[in-house]
Amino acid sequence: MKRNKIALSGIALLGVGGLTLAGCAGGGSTDDGTDEGATSAAIITTNGSEPENPLIPTATNEVGGGKILDAIFAGLVSYEADGTPVNDMAEEITVDDPQNLTVKIKEGQYFTDGEEVTADNFINAWNYGALASNAQYNSYFFEDIEGFSYDEDSELTGLEQVDDYTFTIALNKPASDFALRLGYSAYYPLPDAAFEDMAAFGENPIGNGPYMLDGEGAWQHDVQIDLVKNEDYQGADLLGGTVDVIDAIPPSALASFESDLGERAVNQPAAVFQSFTIAQNLPHFEGEEGQLRRAAISMAINRDEITETIFQGTRTPASDFTSPVIDGWSDSLEGAEVLEYNPEQAVELWAQADAISPWEGTFQIAYNADGGHDQWVDAVSNSIKNTLGIEASGAPYPTFAELRELVNSRTITTAFRTGWQADYPGLYNFLGPLYASNAGSNDGDYSNPEFDDLIAEGISSTDPAAANELFQQAQSVLLQDLPALPLWYSNVTGGYAETVENVEFGWNSVPLYHQITKAE
Repeated sequence: MKRNKIALSGIALLGVGGLTLAGCAGGGSTDDGTDEGATSAAIITTNGSEPENPLIPTATNEVGGGKILDAIFAGLVSYEADGTPVNDMAEEITVDDPQNLTVKIKEGQYFTDGEEVTADNFINAWNYGALASNAQYNSYFFEDIEGFSYDEDSELTGLEQVDDYTFTIALNKPASDFALRLGYSAYYPLPDAAFEDMAAFGENPIGNGPYMLDGEGAWQHDVQIDLVKNEDYQGADLLGGTVDVIDAIPPSALASFESDLGERAVNQPAAVFQSFTIAQNLPHFEGEEGQLRRAAISMAINRDEITETIFQGTRTPASDFTSPVIDGWSDSLEGAEVLEYNPEQAVELWAQADAISPWEGTFQIAYNADGGHDQWVDAVSNSIKNTLGIEASGAPYPTFAELRELVNSRTITTAFRTGWQADYPGLYNFLGPLYASNAGSNDGDYSNPEFDDLIAEGISSTDPAAANELFQQAQSVLLQDLPALPLWYSNVTGGYAETVENVEFGWNSVPLYHQITKAE
C-alpha cells in the first residue's frame, strides 16, 4: 500500500533560508499498479519544534506538541479554515441547556491499535486530565464540569455514560462556548492502553486521527517525528500527492518570500497573539510600583517600528489581548492607549515608580534561542533601554523546554516571552486560561477578582453579544494591570511547492493537510 508520511522536523532542518520547498519523489509503478518506494512517497515536510512534554493531550499546552497531537488524534469536533466547528468523532452534540450537553459518538471509529472509540474513551481521558494528582497542564479545561477540584483528586461526576456511544456532560455553571471548545486537544479521547503506562504512551502515542506514528523510533527527539496515514480514520479525505509545506517563514526571509513564491506565498491573519510576561512576584513589579513600571515599559516599546522593520509587516501591533480573527475582537478598548508608543509618558510613569522605590539592576526578557526570537527581543529591549535610560537585554535559553521548566517551576527571575495560539475560536479562550486566578496557563500568577467576575459572567451569558461586551470589559482590567504586555498579532507566513493544489491555512495558522492534493 502507498503510505502518506508527514515528517514534522525542526525548522533548522528544512533549508528555508533559500525557500526551497521541493516535494520528495515517489517510487515507480509496479505491474499491479502499486507504487514502489512506498515509504518515501507523498511526503509532506513541515516545520515544527520539539514538544515540551510527552505526547499526552492533557499534558500539552504548547504549539510544538499541539501540532503533532492534532495530526494523530481526533476530537468530537474539528474546525474548518474559518474556525467553523464541524462534527468529527461526534455524530451529534446537543446543548440541552446552558449547563447540560448530550454527546453521541459515531459508531465504527477506531484507535490505531484496533480499539473502537466509545464514550468511555472520552470519559476516562477527561477524568485523567482533571485529576489533581496527575498535574496536567490542561486540567483547567475541565474546571466547568461538575466534580472538578484543584485541591484534591475528584471524579468528574458531571460525566455520565448513557450507552457505549453516548454520554452527558453536566457543568457546574453555565459555559456558553463549551460545545465550541470540544475540538481542542485537551478533550481528545485516550485508548485503554494509555492507562497501562502513561509515560510510555506519551513517547509512542496511539491515536484515532488522520495520521499515526510510523513505528518504533518515529519520534527522533530534537530532530523530527515521522507520521503516516491512518487508513481507519473516517474524517476528511487525506492527501494524494507530494509536497513540502511550511507555516513559519524565518525573519531573514520575510522581506522576499512573497516575491519569491508569488501566489504560493501565504500571509494571512491567524489566531496567534504574542506578548511577554512579568511575573507578579518579581522585585519592583508588585503593587502600585509594579503597575506603573509595566505601563511605562509598554509605552516604551515602538511596536509599529518593530513589526515593520523586523517582521516586514507580517505582524500587526496589538490593541488587545486576543486576535482580530475572533468574533468579539475590538481595537477600541478602554485603556488601550497603554499599548501605544509614548516615550514621554513612559518616562514620567517610570519616574513615579522610582519615587516609590528606586530602580536598580537590568530588565531582561527570557526567550528560547531555538525559536528565532532573538531579533525581536533585541529590538524590544533596545526600545525600552533607549526610552527609559535603563539597562535592558534579552536572556536566551538554549531550548524551549529549558525555558518552560523555569517558568513552570516559578524559578525564573526575569520577564519571559509568552504568546497564545488559540485552542478554539472563542474570545474567552484568550482570557480565561491565561489570566483567571489559578488558570493552567497563568504563567505570571496574576489574580484580580474583578477580572475573574467579568469573565465568569461573560461565559455564563447565552447572548454572544452580551458575552463579548463583558469580555471586553474584562480586558480593560487587564490593560490596567498588564499581567502580560501585548506586543502584536501574528500572521501565518508560509508557502508551498508549485506541484500541489488545495493548500489552505486554517484560522489558527495550521495548514489543512488533509485537503492538499498534487497537481497533475
